[in-house]
Amino acid sequence: MGQTTSELINLVASRRVLERIETAARKLEHGTPQQILEWAFQEYGDTLTIATGFGAEGAALIDIAAKINPQFHVFFLDTDFLFPETYELRRRLEARYQIKIHAFKTAITPTAQEHLYGDNLWARDPDLCCRLRKLEPLQAALQGRKAWMTAIRRDQTAARANAQAVEWDRRWNLAKVNPLVTWSKREVWRYLYQNQVPFNPLHSEGYASIGCTHCTRPVQLGEDERAGRWAGFTKTECGLHA
Repeated sequence: MGQTTSELINLVASRRVLERIETAARKLEHGTPQQILEWAFQEYGDTLTIATGFGAEGAALIDIAAKINPQFHVFFLDTDFLFPETYELRRRLEARYQIKIHAFKTAITPTAQEHLYGDNLWARDPDLCCRLRKLEPLQAALQGRKAWMTAIRRDQTAARANAQAVEWDRRWNLAKVNPLVTWSKREVWRYLYQNQVPFNPLHSEGYASIGCTHCTRPVQLGEDERAGRWAGFTKTECGLHA
């Protein structure tokens, strides 16, 4: 059977969206985070939301965004297992920038998860734990949005090595903007210190990447900065950026 007129119109529209994103990605490849953010706010307006995990990169991204558009929308995924320092950083950032960092979380409480899946699910099946406590809430956070923004960098993991300043996120069917994609870890920390941006004190205790309490440890000398996540597993991503 041939395609209907409606299907053809949608296909053409989709191709135009992809072409627009690919063109923007080429233009923004050497752009600064500020230029990428300005483009994203102009392109997507209030249909854009910023995701933060409260890492060093996330704090820097919030500071840059606040200087361009004080009314931006930002959210985090509350797994119920975050460090106390992470929740405190949320409060500090909200107070400094006069913003609301919206929380999205699963309806499954830690106690309910234990009853449904047994003790310490994160230690036996971390992918399932992440799906329940991160991926399903993320789907709710992105509902009705045309674009989301992250603070990932290419040099963090192999899975992020090909990330673009802006790209089409096929998993969530919307645009994904990554303003810090070409930055190095050193550039992130230079920005934080120069702009006196609040950051998680756990970074000063050897935590290079900070997630849930059960699945995060300090990084040892010579280890990759993501080595402290899901130690003992080959897993390096929770699935948000897969």
